[in-house]
Amino acid sequence: MCPLRMQRDQIAGPLVLLLVCGFVASGTESSDYSEAEVLPDSFPSAPAEPLPEFLLEPEDAFIVKNRPVQLRCRASPATQIYFKCNGEWVNQNDHVTRESLDQLTGLVVREVDISVSRTQVEELFGLEDYWCQCVAWSSAGTTKSNRAYVRIAYLRKNFEQEPLGREVRLEQEVLLQCRPPEGMPAAEVDWLKNEDVIDPSQDSNFLITIDHDLIIKQARLSDTANYTCVARNVVARRRSSTATLIVYVDGGWTEWAKWSACGTECTHWRSRECQAPLPINGGKHCSGSMMESKNCTEGLCARNKKVSIEHASHPLSPGMGVAVYTGLVVALLLTVVMALGVGVLAYRRRCRHLHGDITDSSSALTAAFHPGNYKPPRQDNPLHPSAPPDLTATAGAFRGPLFSLPQGINDSPHKIPMTTSPLLDPLPSLKIKVYNSSTLSSLELPADMGVGDGEILSLKSVGTVGREREFHSHTLSREPGLSTSATLGHLGGRLTIPNTGVSLLVPPGTIPQGKFYEMYLIINKWDKTTLPSEGSQTVLSPVVSCGPSSMLLNRPVVLTLPHCAQLDTPTPDWTLTLKTQTHQGAWEEVLTVGEETLSSPCYLQLEEECCHVLMEQLGTYSLVGQSCPPRPACKRLQLALFAPRAPCLSLDYSLRIYCIHDTPHALKEVLDLERSLGGVLLEDPKPLFFKDSYHNLRLSIHDIPHNHWRSKLLAKYQEIPFYHIWSGSQRPLHCTFSLERASLAVSQLACKICVRQVEGEGQIFQLHTDIQETLPPHSPLPSGSTCLPSSQVGPYAFRLPDSIRQKICASLDAPSARGCDWRLLARSLGFDRYLNYFATKPSPTGVLLDLWEACHQGDADLVSLATALEEMGKSEVLVVMTTDGDC
Repeated sequence: MCPLRMQRDQIAGPLVLLLVCGFVASGTESSDYSEAEVLPDSFPSAPAEPLPEFLLEPEDAFIVKNRPVQLRCRASPATQIYFKCNGEWVNQNDHVTRESLDQLTGLVVREVDISVSRTQVEELFGLEDYWCQCVAWSSAGTTKSNRAYVRIAYLRKNFEQEPLGREVRLEQEVLLQCRPPEGMPAAEVDWLKNEDVIDPSQDSNFLITIDHDLIIKQARLSDTANYTCVARNVVARRRSSTATLIVYVDGGWTEWAKWSACGTECTHWRSRECQAPLPINGGKHCSGSMMESKNCTEGLCARNKKVSIEHASHPLSPGMGVAVYTGLVVALLLTVVMALGVGVLAYRRRCRHLHGDITDSSSALTAAFHPGNYKPPRQDNPLHPSAPPDLTATAGAFRGPLFSLPQGINDSPHKIPMTTSPLLDPLPSLKIKVYNSSTLSSLELPADMGVGDGEILSLKSVGTVGREREFHSHTLSREPGLSTSATLGHLGGRLTIPNTGVSLLVPPGTIPQGKFYEMYLIINKWDKTTLPSEGSQTVLSPVVSCGPSSMLLNRPVVLTLPHCAQLDTPTPDWTLTLKTQTHQGAWEEVLTVGEETLSSPCYLQLEEECCHVLMEQLGTYSLVGQSCPPRPACKRLQLALFAPRAPCLSLDYSLRIYCIHDTPHALKEVLDLERSLGGVLLEDPKPLFFKDSYHNLRLSIHDIPHNHWRSKLLAKYQEIPFYHIWSGSQRPLHCTFSLERASLAVSQLACKICVRQVEGEGQIFQLHTDIQETLPPHSPLPSGSTCLPSSQVGPYAFRLPDSIRQKICASLDAPSARGCDWRLLARSLGFDRYLNYFATKPSPTGVLLDLWEACHQGDADLVSLATALEEMGKSEVLVVMTTDGDC
């Protein structure tokens, strides 16, 4: 027998065995066979092993967010299987191999898995997508699988075309168009009719085209509804704006009724009704007359008509003429007297309007909450105009109108319509005089100078203080305690609305050198703004505007917003989205937390009770959220119990419970409202976790001493609907318990008030009060707090001195081989959720320090920052901080 020669050939990782065998003839061996023996033509041999056949080939896959994908292939017979990606062999250690035996064929079945990460796909350069394929070996040769492509999945936020509402006639064909956002993989589209998915297989009157348009073949009355286009893929689900379709029916006549009997005036008539069909949903009414009349005597009454006409044409007799003229004179005098009377009444009424008391407009509140001098509001009393904005923030005044704006039909002459123009539009020969109490100097602007220049965007007299500054508010209303403003320049500053948790940090260098802007920060009233929530979303923060929105920023500012999302659960229950409001009033998504990309314009740092937004475009912002299945999300609410402060002089007594967001701003809003109504907070607000469970909030009163008091509530409890609380569409929400005492001698009231979400958490108020006493104000706000707007300008607004800031940036901005640079600082401070945002900035360290300033504005000592630098081993920076700073 021949020896077995083995050759090991390592080709790109696989082990290939080449078997070579031959017969070696020798004289000795030849002599063993006699010449008479005849060799057979062929010898039996084992059947040849076939080429590998793939039982499972790798399939195309999409990377969702940062989750890697698994590719798998299976082949038989196979001695080896390896993956090749983009023309390069995958490392042998990255393969997971499993081997089994096919019971039918007895051949070896081999299966291999690999994992592909987002980083591997992003690092691929070139026009070709990332691909992988399997190569399997057997003794007969090799076989390659098909290529599997791995792509990063995404879904843009804006629809290329959204459906538009319209009105159509009954049985008219309707086309609602929808072009979903760009996505990978391409989005699938569903249509909703009043939130129910449309299935054309169940209703043949609907047709969804290959271009995702919805066709209603013949519009029915039942098709009057709200239609929404929903795009979805493996990444996200997007909803278009809702299109309202109204199917109307034009009215039609019935047949004419029979002619009536002939009347005394020789006519008869007949009628018809517009009921075939009735006009529906704004359809046109029938054209033509409902009644028809004609002569019923075949002309026999024509003579009488002619005689009467001739009679009337005769001239008046002299006596009758005098009577007629006398009557006309008397009627004219009566008209003049009545006109004078109406004028006097109108004048007196106008005077009462101008000099009447200004009262609160919350007429729905009970009388027990009104102060002693409270007067009911006049329903016809127009709003008193507020003073025009003082653009100089001094005691000066503008002479002459600066600009004029068109007004709508229903606009008050004191309202300024929404506009996207700068503060002052450039007009020919514009003159603005700014007067100062000390110098009385005036400043005239040349007509050829555009007020778009930064130096003229805001005018302010130097050295004039002591008066509350007013800022331009051409689109936003100013409310006491809900706004602040300051003139800021290159050194930056900080705007803070006290007791609300809302602030705006403007870092040094944000505003170009030599330019100054009158910047403002406003919390929008709920009843004067469109809320950003839609569908199952809920509003989690106040709607805040900062501006001017037209100013250009050299670096990001930091907007701090309080929120009421419960975040201390082990798993994420929220999908949080930052939204901004366009100049047209519509809301758009800015970013969703956890789905940031390099094109994201903002960075959101989320904390337990607030969030900090790094942004480079000022405007109106709010935070919204919705539950992230499978667990329902929770909102943090506060329950606040109020009673009348003044002694009760009647038998009736009322208690009011507010259900508000657990944010400083929400509580401040209710405290201000109750203060104006004569109400007082009885005890500190109680927290309540409100789940996204569609269960209402139930309020009930118990343990009333029935021998002295009775409740006017007919039911056992009151409920606030779940949607009113979850959507945040109604502010502030409250329930009133109206009680009646047996006599005026009863002064003590003791009872329990239970507030809980059905099948959820709750709180109990234990009430013991003397209603005849004047209750002292009970405020949960910190002592020494003030409602006046506050601002800090220049270096005083920042805890970190500029010299230390510059040295830290110089030490950490440059990348370090050991990784001891700004990235390690971000991880130490907890700002590393999306490092790519900071990597795109000229000074990543500077932006991190700005965010640190915003996060520690209440307790901004340098200990936390010094600790992070010490852990990084930056001793040279610590020396500087110890020398120049206050550690």
